[in-house]
This record gives sequence, structure tokens and C-alpha cells, in this order.
Amino acid sequence: MKLGIMQPYFIPYIGYWQLMNAVDKYVIYDDVNYINRGWVNRNRILLNGRPGYITLPLAGASQNKKINEIEIDDTSRLLKKNLKTIECTYRRAPYYQETMCLAEKIFNNRKKNLVSYIEDSFCLICNYLDIRTEFIRSSSINKNCSLKGQEKILEICTLLGADEYYNPIGGKKLYCPSEFQKRGVKLQFLASNPVVYKQFDNEFQQELSILDVMMFNSKEEIKGFLKQYTL
Repeated sequence: MKLGIMQPYFIPYIGYWQLMNAVDKYVIYDDVNYINRGWVNRNRILLNGRPGYITLPLAGASQNKKINEIEIDDTSRLLKKNLKTIECTYRRAPYYQETMCLAEKIFNNRKKNLVSYIEDSFCLICNYLDIRTEFIRSSSINKNCSLKGQEKILEICTLLGADEYYNPIGGKKLYCPSEFQKRGVKLQFLASNPVVYKQFDNEFQQELSILDVMMFNSKEEIKGFLKQYTL
């Protein structure tokens, strides 16, 4: 069984979905500390031809809290502002209608828990892209929570019966293949190949949110992008 483990990121870039699509089970790493100005509650879209942020407003966010302890501030005007920004930016995009429909469902979700909100967005986008990977929250796994880093990942692999563990290439310095091998797990690092497509008549801006990819590409084209990586 192929396993991936990542923190829940808000409408992340194509590389995140490549990893998710490549594995059989995907652990949403929700019982680790929230990081300010990370990707958990924000991402980038195309704004005036350049990358710009859309952000989920949070209530009482702190790096002293676990991600699954954070709530969304659903009273904030920023939620509605995000949708308006997406509408103004992409209304001439070729796949605007179907992508905007998904964006509205994501932003109009009334769940206050941040992880539940993001997991719902995963399910909506995965359903659209025919990604059938099973989600498991790390907080639901009966593990030794005193473990850190590689040892914690290895225990999750063991508990879930993984024989392959996929991680983004950026984490190569964090993990030792021989330690995984001792546990009967093959360590694989996924490196995204360049995914380039037409963004109106602008200079291409890479690694924007999956929403940008969906605005400019058909479902079948995106399925091809999901396979553009090397191990």
C-alpha cells in the first residue's frame, strides 16, 4: 500500500494533488502545530497577471495550537471577498463556470473547524478530478504522540500497513531510506515536472493554486498533469 502524509493545505498547487493521486491512502497531518504565514489557510492565484494571495480568515490562530484546534472566522468579510476576487480575475477563463461552481461550494462551507473545511474542499476537488485516494486524519490514528519527525512518520506507516511511503522531493534531507527499509517500507520522493499552460496572454506564473489550473484546463488535461512527476 502506498501512503502519503501531508499537512492540510488550502486549495494547494498541482504538486500536492500529484502526491495525493499517486498514493492509495493519504494522511491529513492535522495534529501538528499550526504555522503562521504557511500554506494551511492561504494560497496564490493570478491577480493582475502576477501571483497574489487569497486567505481563509481564522479565529484565534496560534502556533501553540494544533491545526485541528483552529477555527475559521466565518463572520469575516474576507470569505466573500475571496470569491469576488476569484470571479473578477477568472471570469474570462475557458473553464470558469465549472471551476467557479466548485469555488463557491468551498468558500460557502459553514464548518468552523479548519481541518474539516479543508478536507471538504479536498473531497470536492478530488471528486471533480476522479481522484479516489482514501483520506485518514492523523489525529484518528492511535499512535505514540511523543514521537517526532521521521519516527512519527515511520510509526504511522507501520500502523497503516504501508509498504511504500511517498514524500515531496523537498523533504529529502528529512528522511533516511535505510531507516524506512528496516521497517519494510520503500521511501519514494516525488518531484513535480514543470506544468505549463496558457494563462490568458500573461507571462506564465507557476505553482499557483489548483483553482488556477482548473480555470485554464479541462479535466482530462489536468489528469495528464497529475502524472507529470518523477520518483
